[in-house]
Amino acid sequence: MTWEPVIGLEIHVQLKTRTKMFCRCPVGFGAAENTQTCPVCLGFPGALPVPNSTAIEWVVRLGLALGCEIAPRAVFARKNYFYPDLPKGYQISQYDLPSCINGRVLVPLPNGDHAVGIVRAHLEEDAAKNVHVGGRTGRIGGADYTLVDYNRGGTPLVEIVTAPDIHSAEEAKRFLQLLRQTIVELGISDAEMEKGTLRVDANVSVRPEGSDELRTRCEIKNMNSFTHIARGIEAEVERQVAVWESGGEVEQHTYDFDVATGTLTPRRAKEEADDYRYFPEPDLLPVEPSAALVEQLRAGLPELPAERIRRVGETLDHERALVLVTGGLDALWRDTVAAGAEAVAASNVIANQLVGAGVDPGGVDPAELAKLVEARERIPRQAFDEAIARVAEPGFSAAPYLAREAVSDAAALEPIVDAILAANPAQVEQYRGGKEGLLGFFVGKVMKETKGQADARAVNELVRTKLNVDV
Repeated sequence: MTWEPVIGLEIHVQLKTRTKMFCRCPVGFGAAENTQTCPVCLGFPGALPVPNSTAIEWVVRLGLALGCEIAPRAVFARKNYFYPDLPKGYQISQYDLPSCINGRVLVPLPNGDHAVGIVRAHLEEDAAKNVHVGGRTGRIGGADYTLVDYNRGGTPLVEIVTAPDIHSAEEAKRFLQLLRQTIVELGISDAEMEKGTLRVDANVSVRPEGSDELRTRCEIKNMNSFTHIARGIEAEVERQVAVWESGGEVEQHTYDFDVATGTLTPRRAKEEADDYRYFPEPDLLPVEPSAALVEQLRAGLPELPAERIRRVGETLDHERALVLVTGGLDALWRDTVAAGAEAVAASNVIANQLVGAGVDPGGVDPAELAKLVEARERIPRQAFDEAIARVAEPGFSAAPYLAREAVSDAAALEPIVDAILAANPAQVEQYRGGKEGLLGFFVGKVMKETKGQADARAVNELVRTKLNVDV
C-alpha cells in the first residue's frame, strides 16, 4: 500500500511592536531575565488588560496577505491551562471568533502552484519562557530543574493555522520559507526561529493514497529550523506508516523531535479545545476594525513573495527564483541584471558568493556588482573574492579589481597543468574512463597553484584539451 502524508501547520509569530499585547512593558529579545514585567503581564489580581492597537492592525495586514476574510467582529477569550510559564493560569487568545479566517496561499512549486488553506490567523499573548537546566541541553526530559523568564510573557503573538493541505515534508518547508519571507516583508516581525520569534508545530497523519479520510494525527514540537521541521515530519510519517502496517493504531500524542538522533519522544497527550475551557475575556471589548481601515491596509500591501517567485521564474529556473525571493535578494538581482549582468550569472554570484561572504545586499550598488559579475572569469579569483567582500562598502568601485588581469597565457599555464596531471594519474585515468566531473578537481588544483591569479576560463579549456588527448 502507498501512504500519503497529511500535514497541517501551526505557526506562532511574535510581532515586533514596541510594547506587549495588553500592557505597556517593552518587547525585546536578550534583556536580563524578568526585567520587562508588570502587574498586568504577570497576572496580578485587579490588573486590567488594554489591547495594543498596532498589533490589531498588523494581524489584519497579515490576514489580507494570506488571502483571509477579515472578521468584522473578533472576540478575545480566556484559554485556561496551568503551567509555570503562565502565571495567571490562562492565556488571552482569540477562539471561536478570530480576526482572520478562510485564507488561501498559492505556493509556487516546480510542478505548479499548490494551494494551502489558512483556517485562521488570530491574536494572542505569548507565554513566558521555561529554561530547563541540566540533562540534555534545553530539554525538559532529564533536566535537574526549570527556571522561568517572564519577559516574553504577554508579547503580541499571531497564530496561523493551516488546513491539512500539505502532503510532503518538502511542501511544508517551501510553504514555511514563503510564509516567513511574507511576514518579514510586511514589517510585522523578524520571524527568526533561533530567537523564538517564529515557532512552528506540525500536525501529521497518514492515509492510504487516494483516500480523503483524516486519520489520527500527532503533533511535533521543539523544531528550530525549516530543515529540522522537514526531518521531523519525515520521521513521524515513517513511524506512523510502520504502526498502521503492523496492524496497530496511531494514538494522539505530542512529540519532541531530537535533531541529533533523529528520534521522536512522546511528551503528553494532545489537548482538545474542551480541555482549555474557553470563555470570553470579560475585561476586553470585541475587536471591530472599520471597513475603511481594512481597505487602507489592503491598498498598502506590497507585491508578495509568491507573485515575485512566479515572475522571476519566467527568467530563471524555479529553484533559483525561490532562493532569491525567499532570501530577500531578488530586488538586487533585478537591478544588477538591469545594469548589464547576465541573469543566471548574477543569480549565482548573489546567492552564493555574496551570501557566502556575509555581505548586506542592501548596501550593494547594482551597477558595480554587475561589472564584477561580467568580469568574474577574466580577473584573478583572488581579486574577485576581495571585491565581493567589499562591494557593500560606501563608495565602492569595481575599477581597481577589474584592472587586475588574470593569467590567461597558455605558455604560462601549460607547465602548471602538466605538473598537476602528472601528479594525479589515478584521477586522469578516471576522467578518461568517463568520470568527467573530475574536471573541476584539476581546475581547482591549478587555481590553487596560481593563488587564484589564473583566468578560470582559460584554465578550464586547457585542462579539458590535455585530458582529452589520447595517450
